[in-house]
Amino acid sequence: MKKFALLFALVLVLIMALPATAQDDVDMVYEDVDPTGATVEFWHQHSGAREEELIAIVDEFNATNEWGITINASNQGGYGDIFQKMNLGLVEGGASLPQLVVAYQNQAATYQLVDGLVDMRAMVDSPTWGLSEEDKADFFPGFYSSDIFPTFGGQRLGFPPNRSLEVMYYNIDWLNELSESGAISFEGAPQTPEQFREASCAAVENPFSGATGDTSTSVGYQLSFDASRLASWTFAFGGDVFDYETGQFTYDSEAAVEAMTFLQGLFADGCATDIAESFGDQTNFGQGVTLFTVGSSSGFPFYRSAVEDGANFAWSVGALPHTTEEPVMNLYGASVSIPRSTPEQELAAWLFVEFYTSPDIQARWAEASNYFPVRASVADSLGDYFAADPAYATAFDLLQYSAAEPPVPGYDFVRDEAEGVMAAIVADPSVDVAASLADLTATANDILADQ
Repeated sequence: MKKFALLFALVLVLIMALPATAQDDVDMVYEDVDPTGATVEFWHQHSGAREEELIAIVDEFNATNEWGITINASNQGGYGDIFQKMNLGLVEGGASLPQLVVAYQNQAATYQLVDGLVDMRAMVDSPTWGLSEEDKADFFPGFYSSDIFPTFGGQRLGFPPNRSLEVMYYNIDWLNELSESGAISFEGAPQTPEQFREASCAAVENPFSGATGDTSTSVGYQLSFDASRLASWTFAFGGDVFDYETGQFTYDSEAAVEAMTFLQGLFADGCATDIAESFGDQTNFGQGVTLFTVGSSSGFPFYRSAVEDGANFAWSVGALPHTTEEPVMNLYGASVSIPRSTPEQELAAWLFVEFYTSPDIQARWAEASNYFPVRASVADSLGDYFAADPAYATAFDLLQYSAAEPPVPGYDFVRDEAEGVMAAIVADPSVDVAASLADLTATANDILADQ
């Protein structure tokens, strides 16, 4: 295993040596808890304009809530940084932990191995503090249920403030040039892997006329090594990286092997490259020297800026080219979880979450962050925003085809392993894809077994 997997194993050993702190939150009564004057530390990863809007939302809550609750929101680095700090905080006994934290589902599952989080059902369903049935019905069902964990007896370990999709970004003007010149045999965005390959390879020999970057480096696709990319391409080839019936990783599935063989071939033929620097694919896309990239829909503002500062062409997003009849889109997004503290702080954290996911605040957050709102009533009110940002509207329409990565403990460390295997496969066309993915599957399931 890599160093992160070894760290994880050490953390688990130390955590399991701590006294158990389990309690049944469903039976825990919050009805008589008084959150007046409670202070809540909120760890998040947002920066830039998103952090500014989040701070504005927090300030509004602090100024208007009737209980005098104070939320202190602070950026604690990226998701990985927060994950490591949470694990170490659990090892130390919890005194250094926040009372509200951003967490992906697999991270929440890891924390709950030692009962580190509150089961939020007691608050969500509370007659005094919870959501009405009408409010619950307003949340998109897939978003609302994504933080309920059957492996933990149906506990709710998080609540969704936003979601995003993995999408294909493409240069409309360049594709039009390739089609009009006869360099490719289709019009519009590629719908199949074969069309994606055709356009990617044509882009190398037919640089974009409006490019502002070095056209000698023109390429069809730049791949970032990331477990979400591997999952997305596997979904596109009709498979999954996890078998939910057996509870095992399946990186060696036929679809995963086909997907990575496809990417290996793109690299071998010079039609795709990796990314030399952070967000280099985004920069090169904006300069018109990379035809396709794949990434989160939450990157819209950054892509828009890159294009406006670069070649200023028409662009959009779409589903990854797929072998399935309908696309299969990788839906993800961190939720917010409530670590165990005091009943007063736990309830105070929930009251902020309730405010954060209320319709008016959700509308503000969606427009400021470019994440998707989690409530249908909010989406219905974003007509003007959809019209002003067609790419956002296009991606929103793809939500109906969503799938998700495995919400299991240890997935953060599996992700590190997956990235390394991806890099090795595309770097050398002689690498046996099936054997490499079989090894990855074994390693991933070893990490999972440690749970």
